[in-house]
Amino acid sequence: MGPYVAGVLVPLVVTILLQNRRSRKKRGLPADVGDEPGYAIRNSRFNAPVETAWDGITTLAELFEYSCKKHYHKKLLGTRKLLSREMEVSADGRSFEKLHLGDYEWLSYGQAFEIVCNFSSGLALLGHQREERVAIFADTCEEWLMALQSCFRRNVTVVTIYASLGEEALCYSLNQTVVTTVICGQKELKKLVDISGQLDSVKRVICIDNEIPSSAILAAGSNWVLKTFSEVETLGRGNPVDPDLPLAADIAVIMYTSGSTGLPKGVMMTHRNVLATASAVLTIVPGLGSKDVYLAYLPLAHILELAAETIVPGIGGSIGYGSPLTLTDTSNKIKKGTKGDASALSPTMMAAVPAILDRVRDGVRKKMLQADYPKNCLIWHILVDCLQLMVIGLELGA
Repeated sequence: MGPYVAGVLVPLVVTILLQNRRSRKKRGLPADVGDEPGYAIRNSRFNAPVETAWDGITTLAELFEYSCKKHYHKKLLGTRKLLSREMEVSADGRSFEKLHLGDYEWLSYGQAFEIVCNFSSGLALLGHQREERVAIFADTCEEWLMALQSCFRRNVTVVTIYASLGEEALCYSLNQTVVTTVICGQKELKKLVDISGQLDSVKRVICIDNEIPSSAILAAGSNWVLKTFSEVETLGRGNPVDPDLPLAADIAVIMYTSGSTGLPKGVMMTHRNVLATASAVLTIVPGLGSKDVYLAYLPLAHILELAAETIVPGIGGSIGYGSPLTLTDTSNKIKKGTKGDASALSPTMMAAVPAILDRVRDGVRKKMLQADYPKNCLIWHILVDCLQLMVIGLELGA
């Protein structure tokens, strides 16, 4: 069988098998949820809902503190240092930004927990009250997760907003939830400045990046208290405030959708909800443990990524941060000849969606075209087929 024939037949056969298996397998059974309307099902392997995989742990704040104390000296959060940034002009005259990123630099569980406690204290000293809400409006990064956990230590509900959200949807989300403090990146800060006159309740803005543009400082004026993440952390380090930990029934996050079908919609989730979601994942993904390294690049404003970054500290693993545009050696923002995030980190696991796997497959195809074709033809076809099957499996829910 030639490689071209195999490249067509193998995905087709496996697709049919996955469809048949999905139709035969009975995963859910009717569940009694009292007098609530509608039809509910439960996993056929369990007689009752999964609540927590960690004995005595009922909130996300408790889980993070427990994990940080248990794995105090182990590495938890890793970020690549930016070595250089340059513009590359393509043959058609378009300019593209290319990044040269270094190795991962790590914070241990103990260091991360210290920053979380300090930032939590700094937030309180800035005047943020527990009944007020914080919005995190930034790309996925280690500061995002630490800011989230800092809020949990004050029993503050966090509104999660996609960094890609437009001005109308952003304004709507912040006003609807009466957010008083926004934690954002430098590019998101520019969006906030543009709609500052339309924000009814925002009093404080904390920029994750250490450099705040002078235009943002001028625009903030006397309307906002404008600080950097490190300034708030330093403030709390010198003036520690006792934590005010949440209960399982308290609202942990209000997650807004991406707004693809109109104005975004906010979903309220308690600590019990998110912890149960993370615990349920552990029942279906075998063999997770403290040796695992997770590559984080999907939006933390989505429950898939939030659940993943709840699980990894819970099992004593490590999280290395990347982005969809720097994921592989051939990704759009990676300087030619330098490593993408996956090559630099060598993760043992990562969450994926079909669109991202399509990019990885395209990268494999580029390599195939550059390779000695007769020698590597079959190997590359197999790799492309495997990626195609992963996409098919995700789309089918297999």
